[in-house]
This record gives sequence, structure tokens and C-alpha cells, in this order.
Amino acid sequence: MTKTMMLAAMAAMLAPLAALPVAAQAATVPMKATYTSADTDLGTLLDNPATKAVLMKHIPAMISNPQIDMARAMTLKQLQNYAADQLTDAKLAMIDADLAKVPAAK
Repeated sequence: MTKTMMLAAMAAMLAPLAALPVAAQAATVPMKATYTSADTDLGTLLDNPATKAVLMKHIPAMISNPQIDMARAMTLKQLQNYAADQLTDAKLAMIDADLAKVPAAK
């Protein structure tokens, strides 16, 4: 396929989106969650009262542990390697669902 044909095909695919008003275009593009168990370090989650509340809801014993500050640079997904019984995939999914509801810090 030539470069011109590829560009024409891409333009044809994007044409319906370009016809939408700007607000509708933004609504069709999924937004990335602001906080996640895989991408946000624990320190960031602990420093934000809203995200800390999510952690306290799901893993209160872990968050209340006096040694938790030693793990501030790690994500919950990384911590799963050390606490697989407390941070199961299902538990991380529940945490992620609640973290997705927290607006970005300003």
C-alpha cells in the first residue's frame, strides 16, 4: 500500500470523528484514570486525602502499618509481589475502580 493510499484510508476513518462538535469528540476519547494501582506510587496515594481514603477502605491494615513509609516509592502492583495475599488482582481492581472516581489533584 502506498503512503498516499494509507493517508487516504486514515482520513476516511477519521472523517466521522471530525464531523462531531469538539465537545462530542472529547466524550468519545476515553480518559486515562488519574490514579491507578499500577502507575501511581504509594507515596502519592498516601499524600492525597481522597486517595488515602480509598486505600483505608480496601487495605486498612497495610496502610496503618508503621513501616508503610518504606514502600512509598513503589506502586501497589509492585507491592503485590510482597503481599500477594492482601493485594490480590481482584483487590487491586476494586481499588482501581474507586481511584478512578477521584478527581485529579489541583
